[in-house]
This record gives sequence, structure tokens and C-alpha cells, in this order.
Amino acid sequence: MRIEQLEYIEAVTRLGSLRRAADELHLSQPALSETVRNLERELGVDLLDRRRSGAKISDGGRELLPHIIGVLDAVDRLRQAADHQHRTSRTVRLGTVNAATVPLLVPAIRAFRAAHPATQVEVVAAQEAEIHRALLEGRFDLGLVNYLKGDDLPPEFHTTELLRGRAVVCLRPDSALAALRTVGVEDLLTEPLVVMRAGYVMHRYLHRLLAGRTPTFSYSTDGAEMGKLMVAEGLGATVLPDFSVIGDPLERSGALTYRPLAGDATEVLMVVQRRLSGPVPRAAHDLHQLFVAEAAAHRPPPVPAAGDPGAAGVAS
Repeated sequence: MRIEQLEYIEAVTRLGSLRRAADELHLSQPALSETVRNLERELGVDLLDRRRSGAKISDGGRELLPHIIGVLDAVDRLRQAADHQHRTSRTVRLGTVNAATVPLLVPAIRAFRAAHPATQVEVVAAQEAEIHRALLEGRFDLGLVNYLKGDDLPPEFHTTELLRGRAVVCLRPDSALAALRTVGVEDLLTEPLVVMRAGYVMHRYLHRLLAGRTPTFSYSTDGAEMGKLMVAEGLGATVLPDFSVIGDPLERSGALTYRPLAGDATEVLMVVQRRLSGPVPRAAHDLHQLFVAEAAAHRPPPVPAAGDPGAAGVAS
């Protein structure tokens, strides 16, 4: 028994005649009739009622029709699922809060492309809450998000820590703050600040750090990458995890530098997450492993806390 034999019976039933079914299927009428006869012999049932006026579905065929339709529907669902799997396996969808994008994400994607040249990576910048929604709804395969040490991790996700660092002040080398070994809150308030929008971990961190005090002027932006560009263009300073600054091309070229925050040792985590339920596409699993490997290879040296003997040795 072949699927096309069942499709032929369905076409004869739907169109009401063997001739019209043959026209739609682009077959000769004798070829269609012979294919149906082979199925009839296999089943031991006359599926068509053949008369001089033409052939139509028989009473016996009509009784079997619901089963035939059920098989064809199941085959159609199988084909759709296979097509979806084929398309989704060709794309890995990644949500990121855009911290450590250049030091971590770019090397991982470069390595992924070398191993999966036919698979695309869709990178979407979003806030943590949006990334979590997209992961649960299956719109993202992986998510890169930040937490502060001590935050509760959502139980519906598999979470792997990639990087752990401290918050630092990101500034231009010609900033007055760059002359300091460590930057205190009062010092920070003398500069215009580039602040992450509400919904980002670093917004929450800075709000807690300032404790109600306000800077001379502030800008609000989405994500660390735009914040670093604004700082490099002389618009002020920003506070970011050290792993978002160390190794960034702007820092390597001397356009940016960083200083530890005085009196604060809060740790910031970068993690990769995926939902616990449902299968993990092979490509997404491989990208996950590359993030782990790249994080180990590119983990920046720890930034000394204020008061540590090594604090004076932070590079400018």
C-alpha cells in the first residue's frame, strides 16, 4: 500500500469521477484506474463502483473513507512537522541583554558558523523579561541574561553560569575620573551618567548604588553596547559589568577604560538559559556549548575590590 493510492481514492471521492480525478492528478485515466485496482486487490474491497457512465466511490469505499482520510491527515501532519523541523534546525534564535556581546557572543557565533555553515543565528536584543517570555513560548532557543549574585533564578529554565564579575565605571581615558584609582559614588555623581533603562539588571544595580542620589545629568539607553558607544563619544560615564568592558574593541583601542567602584563588591553574573521543557535542537545545543567554552577562554581577570592591594594596578 502506498500513500498516493489513498490520495487517488480521496480525489475520486471529492471530485465525483475517475476522469476529473485523473485530470487533477495529471494522470491518464487507465493508469489511475489500474493503481486503484491494485489497492482493491490488496484490501479485498471494491473501492470504486465502475459503470458505463463512469466510476465513483462504492459503498464499501465510502465506509473505508474516514480511515483513508485519517491516514492522509496524519501524513500531512507528519510532513508539516518535518518541514518545521527542517526550517527551525536551520536557524538558532538567541535573545541577549547585550552585555559582553563582543567579548563573548561574537567569538561564540564565529566558532558556531565554522561548525554549522548552513545554520543561521538570529540575535535579538531584548530585556530579561522579554527573553524569558520568548524562551517559554519557543520563540527563542537560548537567552543570555544578567543577574546580581543572590538573585533567585527562575525554576522553569536550565541556567548555566558563563561569566562572573564586578560592576565597574566605564569611562574615557581623558575623563577626570580616570585619574582616580577607584571611583566612589560621590565622584560618580559629578559626571553625566549613561544609565540602562528600567528592566535591565544594571539599572537596578545603579539605582541601589545611588540610593536616591541623582547625577548632574543622565541619559537612558538600551543595552551595554550603546552605552559604551555613548561613553566613547564623550557623553559621560556608565556602570557596567567588567566582562562587558574588558576585551571590548573600544577598550582594547584605548577609547574606553574602567575603574573599580569604591566600597562595592557586588558580583554580576552572565548566564545562558533555555527552557526546561521540550526538545533542544542540536544546533542550539552546540551553540550553548560554545558559549561555555568561549566564556572559559575569554574570562577576564578579576577586578580588585576597593581596598585590595591590586586596585592601583588597573590598566587605563
